[in-house]
Amino acid sequence: MALHWFNPPVYVRTDRPGIRFGVSHVEGAAEQLLKWTKRGPKWKLAVETCMAAMGGNVPTQEVRRAFEAAAKEEGMFLPPA
Repeated sequence: MALHWFNPPVYVRTDRPGIRFGVSHVEGAAEQLLKWTKRGPKWKLAVETCMAAMGGNVPTQEVRRAFEAAAKEEGMFLPPA
């Protein structure tokens, strides 16, 4: 399966203190979203956008924007180092 890349990466918290994870493709964004326990309206939109992008119906940069918004809403976003 080909990955659907976007740039620049969106950095999010991990369950390991001091470790950050850079998400740079749709599939990675979807994987991270499914790990989060808090799931607000921006989370839901990000999941839907990921699914649409995997189907070729949404540009990857739209996924990046939705994923970053969801990460901020859930307190998972970290600014680039």
